[in-house]
Amino acid sequence: MKKKKLTTASGKPYYENQDSLSAGPRGPILLQDFYLHEKLAHFNRERIPERVVHAKGTGAFGKFTVTHDITRYTKANLFGKVGNECRVFVRFSTVGGEKGSADTERDPRGFAVKLYTEEGNWDLVGNNTPVFFLKDPKKFPDFIHTQKRDPKTNLKSPTMMWDYWSLNPESLHQVMILFSDRGTPHGYRYMNGYGSHTFSMINAAGERMWVKFHFKTQQGIKNFTGPEADAMRGKDPDFSQRDLVTAIGKVVFPKWALKIQVMTQAQAKTFRWNPFDLTKIWPHGEYPLIDVGVMELNQVPSNYFADVEQSAFAPSNIVDGIGLSPDKMLQGRILAYPDAHRYRLGANYEQIPVNRPISEVYNHQRDGAMRVDGNSGDNPNYFPNSFDNIEADKTYKEPPLKLDSDIADIYDRNENDDDHYTQPGMLFRKVMTDAERQNTINNFVAGLSGITGSKREEIILRQLHHFHKADAELAQQVAQKLGVAFKPLV
Repeated sequence: MKKKKLTTASGKPYYENQDSLSAGPRGPILLQDFYLHEKLAHFNRERIPERVVHAKGTGAFGKFTVTHDITRYTKANLFGKVGNECRVFVRFSTVGGEKGSADTERDPRGFAVKLYTEEGNWDLVGNNTPVFFLKDPKKFPDFIHTQKRDPKTNLKSPTMMWDYWSLNPESLHQVMILFSDRGTPHGYRYMNGYGSHTFSMINAAGERMWVKFHFKTQQGIKNFTGPEADAMRGKDPDFSQRDLVTAIGKVVFPKWALKIQVMTQAQAKTFRWNPFDLTKIWPHGEYPLIDVGVMELNQVPSNYFADVEQSAFAPSNIVDGIGLSPDKMLQGRILAYPDAHRYRLGANYEQIPVNRPISEVYNHQRDGAMRVDGNSGDNPNYFPNSFDNIEADKTYKEPPLKLDSDIADIYDRNENDDDHYTQPGMLFRKVMTDAERQNTINNFVAGLSGITGSKREEIILRQLHHFHKADAELAQQVAQKLGVAFKPLV
């Protein structure tokens, strides 16, 4: 069969379809990577009007209260003193399913928090896991296609999923979490939330440090086993939404403690893994959790569509004192998320009440569909001008970020960048209990058993080799239960 060339939409043959063009191995990504933009922008427009991912979800309003002083790390006004409060809106969701899918599917859970601060909206857009399947955004559309429906049968396909995961070993850490009991949480109240990415904080002295955000549930962790989740899927496909709405209705307000991990720039240079790699964690023993505050959810929206369906979160929504990082997946998301919202909700989506900041908004953006704020009347629509007294305040200027490299080459990597096995192995051996390990093995067996077709054995063996590199016993037990003859590669 004649090979077909991979091309852009305009027909240009294209080779670099897996790695984004960046300034050195740790990024940041260069704007000139036009095919990354094409892939993400086209991907955002594949469904209408449902969200492409995170379509099934629920949400609630509440408040966030600062309980500990972290002014040494950040000058953000919200954290200026202990006791400060702000309103929040949180949307929980599954990732791969459509709006009508079941809440207890084996899937990561979205955990998106919008904090309405006096200096603008701050969106922490994460999941219930501290890592993700991928480290480069160019892979994201392909990955999500495997989690959706087979283009021929219109059915979910374990074959597509495992074929992709087995060909992308960087997914193993997240796959290990997904097929543990954490992949089927007992509703949204009993799970943690994570910013997942590496972000930055900037203090009053202009010092930048790297940070990860963790929301720890105060209800305790509670999960379904695989069989329990399957049973609930048929009994009540809206279980998680019902559980949250019912709890708040009974004045049993769920709470989460916000904690951070902090890494200095000097520590980042000597960290044995890329600290901006979304497939890896920072060990708590080396970078302990620091208490910040408490989030409480206490109000169900009066209209689901108005607030939950029209809510729009973007990792690019940050406030003074909170910054981004060279995390490649984060940099892809700061392009893709606002682009998705402008497509799904319109160019003026931030004027929708649930997305509207409480702070004053002054800029020179005009027109567009559904402009509902008077379009700034007869004020000038250009900057600078002599009339409207709007200025760019230099006190909000971020300190410069020194890059690790000025060479745009995707192949210049740290020797540990492709270590996809150490952390998943530690998770399986040292974090999980005996019961959790056994459930994870059973869930892997159930998942791999769904693979069909002529490539079944090839895909299973490829995945077993990944399991073996993480933990030999895991691979052997899964192979034994599948009835597959498995001999590790030397």
